Amino acid sequence: MGSNETTYEQQASVKNGTWRLLFTALSIVLEIGFIVLLVLRLNENAQWISFLTHLVAALMVLGIYSQHKTSAMKMPWIVLIMLLPVFGVTLYLLIGLNGSTRKMRSRYEAVDKVLLPLLPDCTEAQQHLSQQSPYTGNITRYLHSKAGYPVYENTAVAYYDDAAKGLDAQKEALRQAKKFIFMEYHAIEDAESWHGIQAILEERVRAGVEVRVFYDDMGSIGFITTDFVKRMESKGIRCRVFNPFAPGLNLFLNNRDHRKITVIDGQVGFTGGYNLANEYFNLTHPFGHWKDTGVKLTGQAVQSLTVTFLEMWNAVSPRDANDENFARYLPPAEQSFEGAGFVAPYADSPMDDEHVGEEVYISMAESATKYVWFITPYLILTDEMIHALSLAAKRGVDVRVITPGIPDKKMVYSVTRSYYNALARNGVRIFEYTPGFCHCKMSIADDYAATCGTINLDYRSLYHHFENGCLYCGNQAVLDTKADFEATMAVSREVTDQYHSGRSAGLRLFQLLLRLIAPLL
Repeated sequence: MGSNETTYEQQASVKNGTWRLLFTALSIVLEIGFIVLLVLRLNENAQWISFLTHLVAALMVLGIYSQHKTSAMKMPWIVLIMLLPVFGVTLYLLIGLNGSTRKMRSRYEAVDKVLLPLLPDCTEAQQHLSQQSPYTGNITRYLHSKAGYPVYENTAVAYYDDAAKGLDAQKEALRQAKKFIFMEYHAIEDAESWHGIQAILEERVRAGVEVRVFYDDMGSIGFITTDFVKRMESKGIRCRVFNPFAPGLNLFLNNRDHRKITVIDGQVGFTGGYNLANEYFNLTHPFGHWKDTGVKLTGQAVQSLTVTFLEMWNAVSPRDANDENFARYLPPAEQSFEGAGFVAPYADSPMDDEHVGEEVYISMAESATKYVWFITPYLILTDEMIHALSLAAKRGVDVRVITPGIPDKKMVYSVTRSYYNALARNGVRIFEYTPGFCHCKMSIADDYAATCGTINLDYRSLYHHFENGCLYCGNQAVLDTKADFEATMAVSREVTDQYHSGRSAGLRLFQLLLRLIAPLL
């Protein structure tokens, strides 16, 4: 009976979330349609309004052209606004501004101004890394100077080649929590995978541990009902929602929290590609075998994950009571791990003009001398990223990219494949994971440095979403990551030759249209 009730509740949860998503999306579409029709009708009845509309469109095109962004991000908007001025301007105001609302930016800037200086001075670790690997040292120097996140020594890194292994380790660590637990995820599903965690959290609350859960509303909208927060709060679990998805022209709608972080007592931290939903742990199989990965950090570097969580928790809403004493969540490391290599957890935000995730990936390609491999569920690249990968291949570096063999979004999958030719013709090798859908977001170079986190090789992750990643180097976790790359390629299909040759005129036109709308996906 209990099993049947759980199944019914899960089905109701998904149904309610899906209906809320459809209703809200329909409301937004109707609002856009109303605005477009209104302006068009006014244009028909007054020449000066028509002139004003086209003037606004022209000024907006000039404004977009002058932005300090890659051309791949600007051209689709310019073309759309020039072809359909009213619709293009309306759509750009809704989803193209990329979180440029002053209030949101000011809140994040204020929180970061307090939080980031609390991270330790790791100058010595930076010097040691630069001596061992000048190229990797340059990447971490960039992370510190532009994103505020230092590189650490004396932090143990464990790599998990399967999300289920990461979840088991995570649950075991949660059971040991004594002071606080922070969890931030793009998607939480009110089902078996979450229920196992929730039971541990409730037990820890009863033991006096402070527990906070933070999730993205759009990422979770098909997985949980709107009363999830109330239910968590009733059990003593503090809960907040990022950017609730609701009817209305929300200028912040296009920016989502895609981060995945767990912090326990400031001593142990987890991150990676997996959310807290059944499909990530192969409890369900909507797209074949789900491939995902993660890392566990133990030691001083966990402080960066803590700061990343506290940033979102305290900046998300001006109505909530926020923290006044951040330092109590940043205790010194209880353990020291000599010879554990280096690790630099970092975060990326659309609230500034620094595209940290993309810069790290480009730097990995530029610094590689032997090989650089990437794995991503979506491949929608800027010209800069294409050039970096292609140039590395032309230098003789072994450049490989692994994408899914079974897509979760067919339109995005078609766009992903449209980028194969630009890479394959320059020597980049392309693999598709045949057992199912690979959701990993990783890179590795020269047996020395690797990254694992939430950042896809697509416009959404690189330009629109709040993301986080972890660069680790000079340790066993890098070699474990390489072994997993090799095992994944062994069950993948290489399609380099298939996409190296010329394409038909029809296919080129179709892919050109897909590439044009890629920044909007």
